Amino acid sequence: MEGLEHSAYFADLFNTLFGKPVLAFLHLLGIEPKNPHAPVPDYLVMCIVVAFLLIVLLGLASRKLSLVPTKGQSLLEMIIQMFEGILTDIIGDEGKKFLPMIGTIGLFIFSCNMIGLAPGFMSPTSKLNVTAGCALTVFVYYHWQGMKAQGPLRYLKHFTGPIPALAPLLLPIEIISHFSRPVSLSLRLFGNIFSEELLIVIIASIVPFVLPLPFMAVAIFTAVIQSFVFVLLACIYIAGAVAHEEEQ
Repeated sequence: MEGLEHSAYFADLFNTLFGKPVLAFLHLLGIEPKNPHAPVPDYLVMCIVVAFLLIVLLGLASRKLSLVPTKGQSLLEMIIQMFEGILTDIIGDEGKKFLPMIGTIGLFIFSCNMIGLAPGFMSPTSKLNVTAGCALTVFVYYHWQGMKAQGPLRYLKHFTGPIPALAPLLLPIEIISHFSRPVSLSLRLFGNIFSEELLIVIIASIVPFVLPLPFMAVAIFTAVIQSFVFVLLACIYIAGAVAHEEEQ
């Protein structure tokens, strides 16, 4: 797929400014980058940019909170309420404690999906490395929350089912089911964002300016839907991990 990728101007600029010190640091660690002229991959630069923008914008929006909210505070409250609504609908009131994780991963994925529509940038979620990293983060997090809620032994026990005689059959099924989740999460997000970004690049190279606009509108819709689906599935996985405590 490397031949189908397009370079982001901002990533090229980042490597021009910081490539040499990064390359020297990697050499100290004994790491030889694949491309010495661009030691920091495009998708990693974009992830850094997205994280920086989120920290700055959310920090500014939450600096001076008041009873009469400003536009920035109102938007921030609306975003928080949206994530809280999803969590409480799926998990219940206890789901609010998972807001930091779900809110962070949701905003990060949405921003990564959207930033590729800006000239000179690319969507880091069009790279499988990024979507796999997000999916594995959710995978580790919901298992950790399950063990934290029930204790390691009780949590692991539900993999074998309530009937000991069926444990040899249910255990491999459960293991395959859980390991398929990060694969499904990462491939779904990667496939949708990569295909839409590639389509826009191809259309823009043929007829620039006007023709890509409808596809960019569809890309915005896809970015929202894919972010929502990722968050929704993450909440479902967390709910399944912590709900057994009440059932046992």
